[in-house]
Amino acid sequence: MQGTLELRFAVLIDAENIPYKNIKGILAEVAKYGTPTLKRIYGDWTNSSLAGWKNYLLENAITPIQQYSYTSGKNSSDSALIIDAMDILYSEKVDGFCIVSSDSDFTRLATRLREAGMKVIGIGERKTPNAFIAACDKFIYIEIINSPVKNGDNFVNELHKAGVIEQGHKNNSLEIGNDIINLISESVNDVADDNGWAFLADVGNLISKKQPDFDARNYGFSKLTPLVKSLRCFLIEERESGNSRIKHIYIKNKNK
Repeated sequence: MQGTLELRFAVLIDAENIPYKNIKGILAEVAKYGTPTLKRIYGDWTNSSLAGWKNYLLENAITPIQQYSYTSGKNSSDSALIIDAMDILYSEKVDGFCIVSSDSDFTRLATRLREAGMKVIGIGERKTPNAFIAACDKFIYIEIINSPVKNGDNFVNELHKAGVIEQGHKNNSLEIGNDIINLISESVNDVADDNGWAFLADVGNLISKKQPDFDARNYGFSKLTPLVKSLRCFLIEERESGNSRIKHIYIKNKNK
C-alpha cells in the first residue's frame, strides 16, 4: 500500500461556501495526507462576489471551473463539482478526494467515493451539517487551520502543577467534555491489550473512524498526545521504539 505522503488527492473546492483567505492553509492541511495532484474550484465567476478569489487562485495553481447560476438561489456549481468528481474517480488517476465545502449536498458524493475505495477528506466551517461530516473519512474544520494551539508537554505539566486541568477542562477552543473523554476511554478499551494498555496511535485512528471531525486542535492542542496528557483520567507510558529520538506512547484508563 502507498505511504500516506504518496497518496494522490483531487482537491475540489466549492467557491461559494469557503472563505478565499483560508485557501493557503487548506492546501497545506491536505499536504499532510498526500499530494494534491488536481486542484479545481467551482463557481459562477461572472458573479462579483467571487472576485476576491482571483489572486489566491493564481498563487496556488488552482483551476477555476465556470458554472453559471441558471436559477436564482440555486448553487449550480454543486452539480458541476459532483460530475467532475465522478469523472476523476473513473479516470483512476487519484487515490482520494478532498471536498472543500460546508454544504450537505456533497454527502452522497462522499459516500459514493468511499464505496469506490477512495479516501475522502472534508474541509469546511463548523456550521457544516453532521451528515456530510459523517460521510467523510476525516473532516477538518477551517477554524482550526493555522489557529494557535497549546503545544508540548511543558504547557501540560504547568497546568497539572497548578491543578488547573480537570475533566470538562475548557480552553480557548471547544470544551473537553465528558462525551470526548468517554470517546477516548471507550476507544482505549477497544484496542487495549490484556493489561489495559493501548498504543496511542491505534487509539487515534479508531477515534477518527468513530468521529471523523475529531481533531486535537479543536480543543486547543496540537496533537492527541498533549490532549490526553492534560486529562487526569488516563495513565500515560512512554516506551522505547528502537529509535532514540522516537518514543511510543501508550495509554490506559485509570480505573482499569
